[in-house]
Amino acid sequence: MRELAGRAAFVTGGASGIGFALGRRLAEAGMKVMLADIEVDALKAAVENLRNIGPEVRGVACDVTDPVSVEMAAKASFDAFGNIHVVCNNAGVGGGSGIDDISLENWRWVLDVNLMGVLHGIRTFLPHIRAHGEGGHIVNTASMAGLNSGMGFSAYSASKFAVVNMSEGLATRIKPFGIGVTVLCPGFVRTRITESGRNRPARYGPSQKPDPASSAGTLAAQIAEMIKSGLDPDDVAAQVLTAIRENELYVFTHHDADWRGELEARFAAILAAMDKAAVRQAERLS
Repeated sequence: MRELAGRAAFVTGGASGIGFALGRRLAEAGMKVMLADIEVDALKAAVENLRNIGPEVRGVACDVTDPVSVEMAAKASFDAFGNIHVVCNNAGVGGGSGIDDISLENWRWVLDVNLMGVLHGIRTFLPHIRAHGEGGHIVNTASMAGLNSGMGFSAYSASKFAVVNMSEGLATRIKPFGIGVTVLCPGFVRTRITESGRNRPARYGPSQKPDPASSAGTLAAQIAEMIKSGLDPDDVAAQVLTAIRENELYVFTHHDADWRGELEARFAAILAAMDKAAVRQAERLS
């Protein structure tokens, strides 16, 4: 979608971090923007912050874990702007429980936001975009953690692996309808994701943090430090805007030797296992 001016976008997790940066970049490109977020006060502040950039920026409260809430937010967007062309399924939370204390509540919450939230966005907006026939683009926020297992046994990584796969599969199916897909796989970005528990609904139980002395607690502390020195969300949003215009499937914000090395090691192990399976099959047949 090269022509964005005058069209409309919907962004979840739009009150802060990458979502807010996406909203600002899309507004600067001349789009009408609906920011959606579960954090109402922050959402109001975000909309007010962007008023001087794009007068057609609005906000709607939305809990992406609830399909009805997403549908209501979509209706508010249609009522405000008419056709929606760009959908950014960006809302996400950090969390998990490692192997010492596997919390079903943590896993359900993370998967409901990071995975089902993306699905709810696709399910709600895709029929609309197909029906208006003006083309469109869907951006799904995953993570570099969705491509390697450096975080260990993690609900976050599991959810992001799924989002990468969903996006790849979706791209092939909706390309004939003039709808593009981008999966955003950022590394460490300066957001408040380590404070995700502030928005955790009561139905998932109280926010749980790992024991600082445990391996999960040590990893969480390391991640928090790397996030503090991470990439500016606006830099991420700029790359996503380019991907929308160029119809690029993947956005990798970090591509230095360490990140690339982790991917190469994983892919090499997979290919080596396939080669080993082929050798064993040949031995059985001989």
